[in-house]
Parts: sequence; C-alpha cells; structure tokens
Amino acid sequence: MLVGGVSQGTQRIEPPNPTLTPPAINPLVSEGDAHYARRQDGHAGDRADSREILAAIAAFETAADAPDNAEARWKLARALYFRGEYTGLAVERRRAVFEMARRVSEEAIGILGRRAGGAAKLEEQPPAKTADALRNDPDALPTFFWAAVSWGEWSLYVGKMAAARMGAASRIRDAANVVIALDPTFEEGGGNRILGRLHDQAPKIPVLTWWVSRKEALANLHRALEIAPQNIVNRHFLAEALAHGSAAERAEAIQIEEQAVAAAPSPVHLVEEIHIQEEAKRNLTQWKR
Repeated sequence: MLVGGVSQGTQRIEPPNPTLTPPAINPLVSEGDAHYARRQDGHAGDRADSREILAAIAAFETAADAPDNAEARWKLARALYFRGEYTGLAVERRRAVFEMARRVSEEAIGILGRRAGGAAKLEEQPPAKTADALRNDPDALPTFFWAAVSWGEWSLYVGKMAAARMGAASRIRDAANVVIALDPTFEEGGGNRILGRLHDQAPKIPVLTWWVSRKEALANLHRALEIAPQNIVNRHFLAEALAHGSAAERAEAIQIEEQAVAAAPSPVHLVEEIHIQEEAKRNLTQWKR
C-alpha cells in the first residue's frame, strides 16, 4: 500500500454550532453501514468474502445518486477500498475499483466546497485554510481521509511515476494536511500516517515532487505512532520507512515489525490487521537474511 491503512473506526465530529441542522438519516446509508460492519464475515485469513462488502457498496452507491450526499460518497470510497484491497481481485479490477473510489472522493470534496461557499475556492487555498472553512462540517474529516487513501491506492495501479505526473502526490499531501489541521488524532493518527507513508513511498521528481523527504516521512510516522502506539499500521509503516536506512535503523525496523506481528489483531478490523501482519512477516523474512 502506498498510503492506505486500516480504518480504526470512522469518527464523526458534531458541529459545535447548535444552529446547524444535522443531515437527515438516509436509510440507504444506514443499510450500507450495517453491511460494512459485517464486511469480515466469512473471511479466510486476510481475504474477505465479497458478499457483505458488495452489498455495502450497492447501498452507498445508490445513496450517492443524491447530488449533495457527501457522507454516502466517502463511505462508498471506504467500502471500495476494502473491496479492492482485501477480496482478492485481479489487478485490472482493482485499478477500476480504486479509480471509482478516487472519483467519488473528489465528488465529496466538491460537495464540501459548495457547502463552504465555493468548490473552486477550496482548491485554491492552503490546507490550513481549507480546514478552517470546513471545521463545522461533519463530513470533512472522513472525506479528506478517504480521498487521500483512494488517491494513494489508485497511484499504485497506474504507476507511481505516472500518478505523480498527474498530480496525485500533491493531492494526497494536501488532503492529509487537511486531516491533520482538523484533528491529528483522527483514525489513530491517520493524517500523519498517510503523510509519512507518502514521503516514504512517492518518487522524488524535480518540479513535481521535489518536496518528498525521508526526514518528513520518519517525523510523520513517528508522530502517528505517538498518537496511537498500539496501531499495527502505524508500526508497520514506520518499520518499512526505517528498514532502508542505517544498520541501526534496520535493527529498529525489525524490532517494530516483530511487535506488529505479535500484536493481537482487532476483532473489529480483523481482516485488515491480519493482512498487515502477513506483510510484516514477509518483511521480517527478507530483512533477517
């Protein structure tokens, strides 16, 4: 995974302004939520059975027919991520799934922009100002988080260099920074986890991604681990970033990855965390040679 990671339970932030009217509950979104909660039913190791996640996708996709439903779109992107990452799809089908996730994420950002007074304005301002404009919007955090994840996974299937030339790295960076500005603890350090992974994995290309930095990778991944030290993905991504450094860093990477393998996977995120542990085991086999 480039920037993707296990969702540690989507958090909703209630608007602090009591005059804001919360959106009406959409029964299709509720139906999708119920199926998504059962996404690991029938799994075999780190491979999920497709039945429940396909039902979740169908419900969210129908709910997303509403032109102003950002919640349906970010939840659809989240479900598509699970479908693409954990159900054993062939490469071309994964690419199509992540392309759809990227598209609906951008639609959700457009909806947030219209709510804040203009989508174009959001695109033109720095992440901190975007966060300020959206601070009272309950869909802002999950929308930007899953947009960053969707762009990252899509990048893997079009190729990191090609994706960087299409602006993917900058989109991921800016979305992650919006998440950090809104709430650095969201998804257990999710914004820093994504930003650190991006700096570790993205190619450094003059003009396009000149800002990619190993120092920033390690700083952000350490920050994510400080926020949520028990998070298996935070450990795994930091270990992978350290592994191609000095001998001392490689030794630290092995120790961190061993901790990730030894940890008990969350029953709520069982498939996702077993998947990470399988990646960690493969790394340890290679790093200990």
